[in-house]
Order: sequence, then C-alpha cells, then structure tokens
Amino acid sequence: RSEEMAKLTQLIDNEVFRAYATYATIVLLKMMLMSLITAYFRITRKAFANAEDTASFGKGENAKKYLRTDPDVERVRRGHLNDLENIVPFLGIGLLYALSGPELYTALLHFRIFAGARIAHTFAYLIPLPQPGRGLSWAVGYAVTISMAYKVLKTALYL
Repeated sequence: RSEEMAKLTQLIDNEVFRAYATYATIVLLKMMLMSLITAYFRITRKAFANAEDTASFGKGENAKKYLRTDPDVERVRRGHLNDLENIVPFLGIGLLYALSGPELYTALLHFRIFAGARIAHTFAYLIPLPQPGRGLSWAVGYAVTISMAYKVLKTALYL
C-alpha cells in the first residue's frame, strides 16, 4: 500500500503532470463557463428549449412563444459543442502524453498553445470574429492534440 502511495506522490511531484493538471483545469473551467454563457443568452433572449423553463412567463399559449430557438443561443451552443469535441480528446491524449515523459518545456508549449487556442476560439465564436480566425484557432488546438498523440504513439508503440 505504501508503494502505491509513493507512486502517486511521484506523479503529483512530476512537473509535467502538474502542468497538465493546470492546463486541463483551465480548459475545463472555460468549457464550464460556456454553460453559464448559454444560460445567460437563453434568459436575456427569452429562448428556451423546455416548457418548464418558461413557467415564469405565464402558462399555456403565452409561455409557448418562449419555446423557440435563437441564433445567439445556438451560436453559443455550437461553441460549447466544439469545446466538447476538442477538449475531451485533449484530456485523454494530454494525460497519456504527460505520462510519456516529455520535456517540461515541450509539454508546457503544447499545453499553453492548446489552452490559448481554445480561448481564442471561444472569443472568435462569441464576438464573432471574421474567418479565418475561428478556423485557425481550432486548427492550432487540433494540431497540438495530434502532436501529443504522435509523441505517445512513438514512445509507447505496441501496435
């Protein structure tokens, strides 16, 4: 049991793992913020997806007019979905990458670029900024995840 604890302590003392934990937390919090932004847009645009959400606006036909889609709400939702499609793979591949023994400088570069790209992507989506800003920020983050996956496969190739 103490050997297992020693291994866990080594992992927590590993600077690359701590860097991964830091940037994973940042992008997860950013993704969670998208839920709050969606709620904000739903409330301010009075555009709800569920009948029970319209209860404070009346009953029956009066409340039904608030069961609708809104372009601003849908834009935030698409940004949130894009986060799910990109941050979840980063979490898995990034963890494997952190455990594959990369240099701290290289790992920090990967993690920082990914986090920066996802934050830029959110701003590009929500403002909205003209293309190719959003596309480039997506591509940079995606390329970082592919780069980490390549390193993991190269390091621990058991195909």
